[in-house]
Amino acid sequence: MSLSQWLSVITLVGMMGLFLWGRFRYDVTAVIALLAAVLIGIVKPADAFKGFSDDIVIIVGSALVLSAAVQRSGVIELALGVTARRIRRIPSQLLLLTASVGLASALIKNVGALAMLMPAALQMAKKNEASPSVFLMPMSFASLLGGLMTMVGTSPNIIVSRVREEMTGEPFRMFDYFPTGFGLFIVGLLFLRFGYPLLPRNRRGVPTLGEALNISDYVTQATITEGSPLIGRTVEEFMDRNERQVTLTGLLRGDMRGDVHPTVHLEEGDILILGGPPEALERVVARDQLALVGQEESGERDGDEIGVIEAVVTTDSALIGRTAGRLLMRERLGINLIAVARAGERLTNKPGQIVLRAGDVLVLQGPIDRLPDHLAQLGALPLAQRSIRLGSAKRGWLAVVILGLAMIATATGLVPVAIAFFAAASLVVITGALPVREAYDVVEWPILIMLGALIPVSEALQSTGASGILATQLAHAAAMLPPWGAVALILTTAMAVTPFLNNAATVLVMAPIAAVFAHDLGYRPDAFLIATAVGAGSDFLTPIGHQCNTLVLGPGGYRFSDYARLGAPLSLLVILIGTPLILWIWPL
Repeated sequence: MSLSQWLSVITLVGMMGLFLWGRFRYDVTAVIALLAAVLIGIVKPADAFKGFSDDIVIIVGSALVLSAAVQRSGVIELALGVTARRIRRIPSQLLLLTASVGLASALIKNVGALAMLMPAALQMAKKNEASPSVFLMPMSFASLLGGLMTMVGTSPNIIVSRVREEMTGEPFRMFDYFPTGFGLFIVGLLFLRFGYPLLPRNRRGVPTLGEALNISDYVTQATITEGSPLIGRTVEEFMDRNERQVTLTGLLRGDMRGDVHPTVHLEEGDILILGGPPEALERVVARDQLALVGQEESGERDGDEIGVIEAVVTTDSALIGRTAGRLLMRERLGINLIAVARAGERLTNKPGQIVLRAGDVLVLQGPIDRLPDHLAQLGALPLAQRSIRLGSAKRGWLAVVILGLAMIATATGLVPVAIAFFAAASLVVITGALPVREAYDVVEWPILIMLGALIPVSEALQSTGASGILATQLAHAAAMLPPWGAVALILTTAMAVTPFLNNAATVLVMAPIAAVFAHDLGYRPDAFLIATAVGAGSDFLTPIGHQCNTLVLGPGGYRFSDYARLGAPLSLLVILIGTPLILWIWPL
């Protein structure tokens, strides 16, 4: 090998060593690799930053914004909720949850789909008095499998599409991944349905804030707005509709306090005093089109400036012994007291009329930039910013429609993928389906930095010929293998590498090697590129290789070794089923 080729390989090995060491975050490691490549001369200074203008960065960033908009709409949660009421057995609930999160992952980023449906899993586990560990890891694995079905489901599919375009002039389109991904998804669902007993049944997650403070219910006040599905329904029907997770402790109509009798019919403008867990209250407010206390006033402000935060009343707080109404919090400070919770006590009054005590937990709404200062002035300690959706249900379908149009535009080849998704991401912000602040918050900037930094390094491997030499060595090793063995080798290699690298980094390194590997063996590259994407997207062995696995680690109470118990047989199944499936759909 030439000096430049040796330097490229050393850079690659050093980068992988840093990823394995874990001393630096993956984006910092990518930046170190880029700086090293420029310093030793395998990347020209003029080319160092061209990765940040690559279409991949635009597509991935836009996909994250679209994913957040669909997640915020609550449409998928609503669809799941309708079905979940009729299913009671754990195996059936597991199948419903894994199927739902997998199908959602085909439309939005898999980690967003998992985060969106995790509350439903925790709720089902609580109803069944079961450990959340039964549901959460299978859901994580299903989200990874679901992401394999479309180009937007996971970053590796986007990157592989670009490599194919460079090799053949034709990229993979939106649903080119579907036949392979869907087949593996169905096989995975069946395995998870019958293989979940491999998981420990006694794991318990990290206690939530409410559990740690011994809080069972919040109390909040909401108004029935025009068009609400509650209008004309009885109190009993309201309770049944929400599976009695929320209690109706008071009803105010005009100046009269109505009797909360099961047969009373609800009307527009009725003020409901509701009690229950915060997640259940959020679902009721969003689904039944209720207006939280003070929402009308906050609606006059710029929606991007309004936030919701949880805070605890300290022992020297000015709130002790007073009510929010008496303090004129809304009039003086622009803060709405949305809900109150008190350990060991069930509250029934309107939030604004509750005499506050030390230790009470408050849910407050107000200008997000000024909330911390106001809390310090009141003597309340901020605990966590909440994601209560205020009025988003009215535009819930808008994000789904925009995403659908973008997918149709790319699938038909009407416009390039980058343009379609950038336009769609812009539209969800312009139309208000996703506030500007949230759009910036949901973009995973470390991922984009890593992509922008690694693209020139990956191209250096190709331009110096180092990737060709590595591919040739692989080809020699596979020379005696049948075609299916060569595809299985690439799939297994990608699957083995991705727990130690980010899956996007795995594809950036492996995809060019796989393409040259196919050329050296005299095969078309499609099957090998698809195998690379499948392997990079199938990390079932560790909690650190993919965000989905990390996301369920704490809530599921899992240990590091728990992942291999379910993940190792699933990985083997993906190799055994995926190899012939890829060859059937993408013949060599």
